[in-house]
Amino acid sequence: MRLLLMSDTHLPKRAKALPAPLLAELPRADVVFHAGDWVDAATLDLLESHSRRLVGVYGNNDGPQLRARLPEVAYADLGGLRFAVVHETGTAQGREARCAARFPDTDVLVFGHSHIPWDTTAPTGLRLLNPGSPTDRRRQPHCTYMTASVDDGTLTDVELHRLPLR
Repeated sequence: MRLLLMSDTHLPKRAKALPAPLLAELPRADVVFHAGDWVDAATLDLLESHSRRLVGVYGNNDGPQLRARLPEVAYADLGGLRFAVVHETGTAQGREARCAARFPDTDVLVFGHSHIPWDTTAPTGLRLLNPGSPTDRRRQPHCTYMTASVDDGTLTDVELHRLPLR
């Protein structure tokens, strides 16, 4: 099962559209994750119409229209793994312990907010993934997104994709 992970798209404030390389991944993905800060409902509509399955949450920059359509936290059981998606996890210091306590029955946590790619594993085994942002790199060298696979109850092939500078 192929996964596509993104967050913090901030359309149309940070970019006019999602980058072409990211859009090209949609037909290849069995499940698309978006960890919040869509900003416009058109991006949600686009991903809903072009994804086999979409798992998304709202972020702190998402208004009432998106909050009416998306949860604050989403859960999905995929291929023997338990996923959770949330926008904010707090500061980097202590993140693994804090998230392991908040999501004790989760194998993989997808989150956003910082625009900083993150891939760590808590002592409990919880894998934490932040795909960064495909449209707003902030202080990062590149805009980014992630892909991964679920194979027989194992998360494999986690890859951070750097997008060309615009």
